[in-house]
Amino acid sequence: MSSSVVVQRRRVVCCSKLLLLPQVLKFATRPFRSDDLSPPPPPSSPSLIHGIHVFQCPDSVGIVAKLSECIASRGGNILGADVFVPENKNVFYSRRFGFVWWRGSDFIFDPFKWPRAQMDEDFLKLSKMFKAMRSVVRVPNLDPKFKIAVLASKQEHCLIDLLHSWQDGKLPVDISCVISNHDRGLNTHLIRFLERNAIPYHYVRADNQDKGEEEILGLVQNTDFLVLARYMQVLSGKFLRSYGKDIINIHHGLLPSFKGGNPSKQAFEAGVKLIGATCHFVTEELDSGPIIEQMVERVSHRDNLRSFVQKSENLEKQCLAQAIKSYCELRVLPYQENKTVVF
Repeated sequence: MSSSVVVQRRRVVCCSKLLLLPQVLKFATRPFRSDDLSPPPPPSSPSLIHGIHVFQCPDSVGIVAKLSECIASRGGNILGADVFVPENKNVFYSRRFGFVWWRGSDFIFDPFKWPRAQMDEDFLKLSKMFKAMRSVVRVPNLDPKFKIAVLASKQEHCLIDLLHSWQDGKLPVDISCVISNHDRGLNTHLIRFLERNAIPYHYVRADNQDKGEEEILGLVQNTDFLVLARYMQVLSGKFLRSYGKDIINIHHGLLPSFKGGNPSKQAFEAGVKLIGATCHFVTEELDSGPIIEQMVERVSHRDNLRSFVQKSENLEKQCLAQAIKSYCELRVLPYQENKTVVF
């Protein structure tokens, strides 16, 4: 099988009914769901429901055929598929999506077509057949959104951008709370925004002796993943192990260069011609987790440190939003020890 295959098909489904079971996909050992960021259905078919299937297994002959047959035999229709088989690695990655019919305003569906229990059984059989490491099915319109907590320090540009994107419906998440080691006044723009939208704000004091990690753990236990929107505290290995789920961080630098603090100043002093932002998973090693997204912008000798920082902040906002979107669309899969496959 070739190292990279992309298949695109578009066709209106004649008839079928589908109700997909919410499940979880793990990066490493951490849970993970998705939401609806699919292409809009054709105007003539307002009742279509979008489904996503992610499959990872050892490579062998007939995987695509069996997966396609499974969906088609139950009345589903595949609109697109992404397949990746690493060179010299016996592993098959697949992400496919499609639309199926759903009739009626009160979830009217034919239990003989493809009920939840039958769907579980169908994909379980395929998982066993191909010894799959993961097999995840998701219907964004039916499944709950990701529940997240956002951690931030004094700088607010990433946090405010996420909040406005969430308010505009551009991010498929529910924000359970905002946590900060910076105590903000009650009459600030940020606090007023959070109060209007019923999002709790928690000030957790952090110093060299106590970073407030136990308190933070108590606030985030019911979340699906965490977002560090310029949170300037290093989370300990104990915290990472206790939380046990994915944590996404935005680093204001083009990793692996310029790790640690003041990367914009480091880049400016190094005279770079490209600056960047990196979104990655948090691991115990500082700024070294698997990379989800990176963005760059050209700079020149005409830029000063202030313009460096302004450009960097814009990149950070875009990069973090795109990484969260990709994660929620089930586009981010683990690959080798410290890499990702991002479809």
